[in-house]
Amino acid sequence: MLHRLRRLFSRSPEPASLVDITLRPIGVVRNRVKKPAPDGWEEVNSRIVLRRELAEALLGLDGYSHIHVLFWPHQVPDEVRGSKPRLHPMDDPANPLQGILATRSQIRFNPILTSVVPLLKVKGNVLHVRGLDAVDGSPVLDVKPYIPHHDSVPEAKVAQWVAERIQGG
Repeated sequence: MLHRLRRLFSRSPEPASLVDITLRPIGVVRNRVKKPAPDGWEEVNSRIVLRRELAEALLGLDGYSHIHVLFWPHQVPDEVRGSKPRLHPMDDPANPLQGILATRSQIRFNPILTSVVPLLKVKGNVLHVRGLDAVDGSPVLDVKPYIPHHDSVPEAKVAQWVAERIQGG
């Protein structure tokens, strides 16, 4: 009985041994944007230039209207990554203080960012997209087709402050 009580009131267990991982980018973003910006990405046209040997992996992707792009915000300095476990989203004190994992900030422990964007064209090893919020030179880690049946969650909820911000424009 004492063992059960100790377990019940003990701290959360540490995760099992975690190993470091190494990722190799599959490509790079090419566009005219040189510095990160909080908004204004809707009309930015980008090319995602994949490593040439991966061109075959794009077979069939042109049948989709949108794709997920996972990329690394390479301009975020190492010393900034994970430096703020809590922050005001968009650096706006009007937004409530949030844990970094409850935000879409680039200042993350492992800043793997994701965007869903329209796929305009596939040509060889190059994807043409619009609205990707990645600056020129951002390493691309992966690309996946957007499938509404799997990727859209109509009953998903967001934090109250986000809902209010969306309603306010």
